[in-house]
Amino acid sequence: MKELRISIGQCSDKGRKESNQDFHGALIPTAPLLDMKGIAVALADGISTSRVSHIASESVVKSFLTDYYCTPESWSVRTAAQRVLTATNSWLHAQNRRSEYRYDQDRGYACTLSALVLKSATAHLFHVGDSRIYRVAGRSLEQLTTDHRVVVSSEVSYLGRAIGVVPHVEIDCRELPVEPGDVFLLATDGVYEHVDAEFLISTIADHADDLDRAARLAVEEALRRGSSDNLTLQIIRIDTVPDADAGDLFHRLSDLPLPPLLEPRTEFEGYRILRELYASSRSHVYLAQDGLGGPAVALKVPAIDRRDDRAHLRRFLMEEWIARRLNSPHVLKPPPQSRPRRHLYVVTEYLEGQTLTQWMRDHPSSDLPTVRSIVEQIGKGLQAFHRLEMLHQDLRPDNVMIDGTGTVKIVDFGSVLVPGILETMPDADRGEILGTLQYTAPEYLLGEGGTPASDLYALGVIAYQMLTGRLPYGTDAATATTRARQRKLTYRTALNDQRDIPAWIDGVLRKAVHPDPAKRYQELSEFLYDLRHPRKHVAGTRRPLIDRNPLAFWQGLSAFLALAVLVLLAGRI
Repeated sequence: MKELRISIGQCSDKGRKESNQDFHGALIPTAPLLDMKGIAVALADGISTSRVSHIASESVVKSFLTDYYCTPESWSVRTAAQRVLTATNSWLHAQNRRSEYRYDQDRGYACTLSALVLKSATAHLFHVGDSRIYRVAGRSLEQLTTDHRVVVSSEVSYLGRAIGVVPHVEIDCRELPVEPGDVFLLATDGVYEHVDAEFLISTIADHADDLDRAARLAVEEALRRGSSDNLTLQIIRIDTVPDADAGDLFHRLSDLPLPPLLEPRTEFEGYRILRELYASSRSHVYLAQDGLGGPAVALKVPAIDRRDDRAHLRRFLMEEWIARRLNSPHVLKPPPQSRPRRHLYVVTEYLEGQTLTQWMRDHPSSDLPTVRSIVEQIGKGLQAFHRLEMLHQDLRPDNVMIDGTGTVKIVDFGSVLVPGILETMPDADRGEILGTLQYTAPEYLLGEGGTPASDLYALGVIAYQMLTGRLPYGTDAATATTRARQRKLTYRTALNDQRDIPAWIDGVLRKAVHPDPAKRYQELSEFLYDLRHPRKHVAGTRRPLIDRNPLAFWQGLSAFLALAVLVLLAGRI
């Protein structure tokens, strides 16, 4: 099974200047970090008018190469890189504000940056300034970045964008597929302004086994041709990329033998099976005891009918991986892993309680404060997912447990979307609807990707159902697979004579379950806040009659016009 492998050559020289204000570096981790985060390469070029920009260059490159690998594995490359670069920019800008260069940006802590992250079979580019990233294309170089330089005249220009100059920097981002043999170059202007593509390509080809020498020869050639700036060049060649399955972090684990269906009082890998808790089309879950006298746990094995479904097994394995990275009292937690596994199974804490579905059957007329407390706890659990850039995608009452103490927990992670893992799975089916249709956000039915607002839609439906015993659009939302049909969905007010529900709560629910994700709450915290605090923009909100009942609107308008005509005719007689 292939993994991502590269060859790299680097060279940096101060040239004719007194000091080198460029800084560069690369980090090639080992598995599993190689699979989850990829290979990072970065180059920064200091501003020539500054005596401290070399500090900025070194800080940017070092923080990118170290902090990027400290970000959550669930984050996408873009999210992780942007968060790191944004933080570094803020720090450098703060140094400028506290220094003697506060009012002279060109002399402060500032630099350009070009960075490349290679993950699975994709190159992720990040760029600010006028250093460049190229790709060798036959006998020419393809420039992949845009110079952020403002040209005033043939002799006068200045840097239009740089790290550290302003509080919030805009970072250019780009993604490209890669293949074995692809060659990328990261270069500062001291090199690319003086060495032509033919020389660079020929030198790389002639020294394919020693890319450091190729980089050094290119730098020396630029110096020989009159370069007066610092010179830095990095050459990266893609030697192998993962196969379609090799990028899958769980490929090796899924090679474990599948366990048999388990019987009570049997021993299985150190666990004593006590009884079966439940079985579904996806899995069988057992109550088990960890060793003699150990804590009770829930042990899950794949269902017999799904054992040839590789995508299902991958999602099955992801459940525990996801749970171990979430830290919330409102999310199911797995116990510490204390033994190697010989079969494919998942272990989590055992919760004594009931699902939210069962709870709603037992409490068909629950009061608003109780519903609000449960919804807030589910919301806090969802926030733990969203902080790690995960989307649950299948939030429903069956996937929520309430234990004996009244603590609410999200318990099923089989449909969770993890961008950081998805990037390692080029063969993954990204268009599959994994959620339950009654709670699935309308955008999924259109084949669009989800956002945190999609999970919020499901939570809004659950809150509405707990207060009314029904769904906000009945069964219509589950079959609205076109935008036209979704625009015709009619929200059924939660207000009725049998339940004491304030009008402003109905407005909050209507906004939470709006078919258009752009018109929903964009943050869970805002939704949860509005559930307790009436606000004018949602309190007593009422749509115009033409939106609520177009037929009644036009009938009323027609009747009014007819009456007006009769009055005019009567006046003439």
